[in-house]
Amino acid sequence: MIAKTIVAGLVAIALSAPQALAVVSVTNRDDKDHKLTVVEGETRTEHVLKPTQVLEGICAKGCVIRLNDSENDEYELEGTEVVSIEEGYLYYDGPEENQGGDAGKAGKQ
Repeated sequence: MIAKTIVAGLVAIALSAPQALAVVSVTNRDDKDHKLTVVEGETRTEHVLKPTQVLEGICAKGCVIRLNDSENDEYELEGTEVVSIEEGYLYYDGPEENQGGDAGKAGKQ
C-alpha cells in the first residue's frame, strides 16, 4: 500500500512539473523591430525584438504583453504559450502540447 502511495505521488509530481517550468516564448517574424512591454503583476519589463529574434523565459505565472506601447495591442497570456509577432499582431504558435487547431490571434484584451 505504501508503494502505491509513493508511486502515485511521484506520478503527480512528474505530471505537474512541465506546467511549473512552462514559460512564454515570443518570436518576431516581422521584418522590423517591435517593442514589447511585459507586465507581470506590478513589474514592467521592456524589450526590443529585432527581426527573427526570440524572447524566451518570460511570464512564468502569466502576464500582459503590450506591443509598441499601444494599449490597443495588449495581450493576456497564461504563461504556457508560444507566440509570434506577424504583421504587427501577436499570434499563437502553441503551447507545444496542443498543436491541434488552436493557432490564431492571441487573447487580445
